[in-house]
Amino acid sequence: MKLMNYLNLNQHPVQLSYYKDRTHEFVEIYHAHQGMELLYVHEGHGTAIVEQQIFEMSPGTLMYFKPFQLHRIRINADAEKPYIRSLFVFEPTVLDEAFAPFPALRAFWGTLWKDPLAPQLFRSPEPEKTEALLRAYLPLLAQPSAELLLEEQLLFLTAFVHHWKTIADLSMQSSPAPLKTSSTAEKVMGWIEAHYMEPFSLERLAHEVHLSPNHVSAVFRQSVGSSITEYLTARRIRQACWLLRTGDMSVQDIGQAVGLGNFSYFCQLFKKHVGMTPNQFKRQPNAAPERA
Repeated sequence: MKLMNYLNLNQHPVQLSYYKDRTHEFVEIYHAHQGMELLYVHEGHGTAIVEQQIFEMSPGTLMYFKPFQLHRIRINADAEKPYIRSLFVFEPTVLDEAFAPFPALRAFWGTLWKDPLAPQLFRSPEPEKTEALLRAYLPLLAQPSAELLLEEQLLFLTAFVHHWKTIADLSMQSSPAPLKTSSTAEKVMGWIEAHYMEPFSLERLAHEVHLSPNHVSAVFRQSVGSSITEYLTARRIRQACWLLRTGDMSVQDIGQAVGLGNFSYFCQLFKKHVGMTPNQFKRQPNAAPERA
């Protein structure tokens, strides 16, 4: 399964997907992308794994994922409760320019986009208002002319982000939530974040989180839905993608930098998860996936 699956944002910088039923076609994988992604849950429950944290998702939840941010969605499979979501993927610079006349909104957006400590999950206290906003814009976005499509999409995203800014402002005025105790799986992800660029040792990891190798592996799989090795590989490939896009390092040096010193193995693993070689990826225009 590929780590990245693309919609080309160079052809059009905004991709909006409304009320998509993913109950029977959902695939759990780690992935990252260049664009910004907003994910709103209409129906269904599950978890999101992002930034070494595990978040509970339910109807009325908004998650956002920053460019090149590794994440994975797990949905609780239940035929009685389908998973229906709306997904908005776009180039963040385009939306930032649209917010130029609105300084407070642009500041809030900038926090979501660039602040590493910003919350990545919001819950609507009144989901019916969020639903009303979405349905009000659906007719406007259904069949606009080609020259008006981007304008209508940006108007919708402006209203949508403003809606969530209001929710965030009200949340900040209430009493702060209690500090969350990190789970074993989150401690493992934190350890990997600090050591993914080194040769991996399960025994060393287990020792540092004070569990046996078999126990830490079983706990991680139960909590996250994947093996530690799968998560580590996704983290390394995500970092390799970032370095290929943003720097001038050689492919061989990038393999070394992400803990994959065997050059041929790095290229083989990269192609398996991304669908192209590191050199081909480096030459590709920016793109983003439609997933989750």
